[in-house]
Amino acid sequence: MNEQHRKDNLRWWNEVTPVHVKSYGTHFVGVEEFLSGRTALDPLEIDEIGPVSGKSLLHLQCHFGLDTLSWAREGATVTGIDFSEEAIQTAQKLAERAALTAHFIQSDLYELPFNLDGQFDVVYTSRGVLNWLDNIERWAEIIRHFLKPGGIFYLMEIHPFLFTLDLDEKGRPAIVEPYFHSNEPLLCESGDPDYADETFYPKSQTWEWGWSLGDVINALVKAGLRIEFLHELPWSFYKALPNMEEVETGRWTLPGFEGKLPLTYSLRAVAG
Repeated sequence: MNEQHRKDNLRWWNEVTPVHVKSYGTHFVGVEEFLSGRTALDPLEIDEIGPVSGKSLLHLQCHFGLDTLSWAREGATVTGIDFSEEAIQTAQKLAERAALTAHFIQSDLYELPFNLDGQFDVVYTSRGVLNWLDNIERWAEIIRHFLKPGGIFYLMEIHPFLFTLDLDEKGRPAIVEPYFHSNEPLLCESGDPDYADETFYPKSQTWEWGWSLGDVINALVKAGLRIEFLHELPWSFYKALPNMEEVETGRWTLPGFEGKLPLTYSLRAVAG
């Protein structure tokens, strides 16, 4: 990632964080819902990671901390990191409002070994994060660096097949983008609506990268992790395409294609 890519993406995340604090309740668990006691975690994440009470957990790319603090409510000793100063400041204030103990650090992911010491029982990252990274092998190395021997890494993420899709003139899914990784990032120009608030149009542009399932798995294996499972799921955790319907809370599918398309995946790995 060159410096301009990083600056553009950082500017975008600083711009949208205050919007997300207000708008997350539209499509996701919002701040007020969280403060009233609702978890921001997907039930599948809680089930697949298992009990975290008394365990240390590092959350990479934590945004403004709703998921991080939800793990704190589950009993974990949590550390959240994000490169956005706006997001980290918001997370710290949210922890105070929720009366939860959490450690938040502003750091670029690739610089984290210089800004954080120690190892963790769990390293967690989830839902819409990998497309912001330009070096998947370095990402995997950092995960291994911070995992205790026998520690768990867990990821729930947008299935890369979903990134290839758009709707044709009849509203049917059509493949319009490549599945395989390209070193050249995708430019998302300013003027597109925000994913959490379709009425807000960020002024900043962003740069994103696609990673296949093979890219992710091979990077983790190369870094020294053992894959325990990979689950491909027929629902999206957000309204990724305009005509998607929410069939149950937090589960979106395409009418007529229920159960036919991989839209999300979850993965758990263990450090040797």
